Amino acid sequence: MPEAALTGSEFKKQLHQGIPKVGLFVNSHSPTVAEQLAHSGYDWLLVDTQHGPMQNEKLSAMLSGIANGGAKSLVRVGAYNDRPGIQQALDLGADGVLIPYINTAEEARQAISCTKYPTVGTRSVYFPQRSMNKAGLLGYAGNFNNDGIIALQVETASCIENIAEIAAVPGVDILFLGQNDLCMSMGLYNKYEFPHMYTSPELDAATKKLIEHARKNKVILGLFLFGTPRVGEFLDKGFSFFSLGNDLHHLLTQVGTYVNDVEKTSQEKGRSWKRRPTALF
Repeated sequence: MPEAALTGSEFKKQLHQGIPKVGLFVNSHSPTVAEQLAHSGYDWLLVDTQHGPMQNEKLSAMLSGIANGGAKSLVRVGAYNDRPGIQQALDLGADGVLIPYINTAEEARQAISCTKYPTVGTRSVYFPQRSMNKAGLLGYAGNFNNDGIIALQVETASCIENIAEIAAVPGVDILFLGQNDLCMSMGLYNKYEFPHMYTSPELDAATKKLIEHARKNKVILGLFLFGTPRVGEFLDKGFSFFSLGNDLHHLLTQVGTYVNDVEKTSQEKGRSWKRRPTALF
């Protein structure tokens, strides 16, 4: 028997309890890849329309594929004021959204308003659509304000400066740490040789400030990592919502493993073959 799908509220309750939920960003505009990944054991998948080439028709197919695989689905939209992008993602059946580049509490309030139905927010109601196919208009709209998974991305120095106010905005479920952009915003790429910005005292202080105010407001902590080496470290820090990279990075690293194996074996057999240059570091 397949495992019964969690509601959004149940999913968030487990995260609040400290039960990790592991996922992946999907940047290829491939419904096939999205559906296969949804069958791979990940708890959630995020379709990244901020940095990926997918339009609404392709997004629709990708979200359908993820639902077929039983994973929770999120969409990273354009910005806090991307009302059309937020509306489309949720109407097409996404379980939630990740809203990037939040700098102030007012931006956080605007973002959350776009995701919530009145009278809490300002999301438009329309029927029929995929999001309402299972529970109907009243069943879906009546429960979404509780079931929707609303994550705000913490990726700028301004966000860290204002994190006490941002974390206190009603409706924030997850504060999602983007270390790459935060390091860039804080000028750490210029100050440190790669990858030492990720273990710098400045980033550590910013992360501790985020953790402090997330805990104070009972907000779930999430972050983006490339791979698994630091998962244990961030579990100890109280994070429970993890991305282990994106599908394209997974593809490159797996191919790199195969190619490196063949390169080594060919040298051992006296028929040396070298791989072409790679996009990986």
